[in-house]
Amino acid sequence: MKRAFLAALGLATGFAMPATAQDIKVGLLLPFSGVYAALGNDIEAGFTTALEQFGSETAATFEIVREDTEVKPPVALAKAKKLILQDKVDVISGIVSSGVLGAVRDMVHGAGVPLIVANAGNDEATGEACSPYITRMSFSNGQVNRPMGQWMYDQGIRKVYTLAPDYAAGRQMIDGFVQTFTAAGGEIVGQDFTPFQKTQDFGPYMAQAKSSGAEAVFVFYAGGEAISFVKQYDSFGLKAELPLYGSGFLTSSLYVNAQGPAAEGVITALHYVPTIDSPANAQFVEAFTAKTGRVPSEFAVHGYDAGRALIEAVKAGATDRESLANALRQVRFDGPRGALSIDPATNNIVQPIYVYETIAGTDGLTQKVLAELPAEADPVNGCEMAAPVSN
Repeated sequence: MKRAFLAALGLATGFAMPATAQDIKVGLLLPFSGVYAALGNDIEAGFTTALEQFGSETAATFEIVREDTEVKPPVALAKAKKLILQDKVDVISGIVSSGVLGAVRDMVHGAGVPLIVANAGNDEATGEACSPYITRMSFSNGQVNRPMGQWMYDQGIRKVYTLAPDYAAGRQMIDGFVQTFTAAGGEIVGQDFTPFQKTQDFGPYMAQAKSSGAEAVFVFYAGGEAISFVKQYDSFGLKAELPLYGSGFLTSSLYVNAQGPAAEGVITALHYVPTIDSPANAQFVEAFTAKTGRVPSEFAVHGYDAGRALIEAVKAGATDRESLANALRQVRFDGPRGALSIDPATNNIVQPIYVYETIAGTDGLTQKVLAELPAEADPVNGCEMAAPVSN
């Protein structure tokens, strides 16, 4: 376990804070090993970048206790118990996988410890399994795909074939798109869910899409599956005759250059791309790149905005677990993604969605933003919570 003591501006300037400053102990619960280690590292780097940039706005100090979930729900639960009972943290942030979030949900809820979710997108977390102690600063699976259905219909597309891996997130991502595309008048002419992390040859699925009569294909894949799918789609010769659209995780800046020219022309939508043209994003990209030597991904911005949300809660007067949880539900600020707020009915983030095309840039592939789609709150989906107490 590694501990870092972050005074406001402490890492950046070495300034010492007054001895009377409030100390907020933060548990970072992330995968620092295994297949999702890159995501954990990006989220942590984003989180500490926010503390360095905005920490001077409060007299509080922030002590960080890092714990590795190993992307294993039982391990994550044990680490969460340690953070809560032994380290006595005031707040936890992190959580990459939905399985891990499900494993720790009852523990943080029962203990009354605020949790700022910095990735896991399962719809239930801010739906039927919502908690006044769990605030999500990342996305929900349906949220990032619903706006794309209407947008694609507005571009004149009427028939779509969908593909995604066969697990909860894959189905929720596709369901979000299908709901709005069909509501607009579009038709899903075929749909397949491929064996999760077991599909090496996507050719048979692509052949079905080609013969389906679809005008476009909409998919959700991420990580290694995304790299493989995009490359195979190009080599199969489909890109020119059957345009490829998808959730933005398909061409994430974290690994799009591994896809190479095959990713060029693919159009996707997500809540963040590093080419968003705004002062807040320019500030973030500059600071994150200087700190890490790489362009920030959507995972990095999750960490950054989670750190910023914590600072905003402290600025609102929060001093302990209960008041932090209450203040986090009322956070709103302009960040790299645009205007952000928390919907107190679900504790899920409300944020704009960006449609973008992957194109060739001077230093590799980059993203051309085609449209900013309006922010929308998630449906309540069975969430029942009392309203937060006004700050």
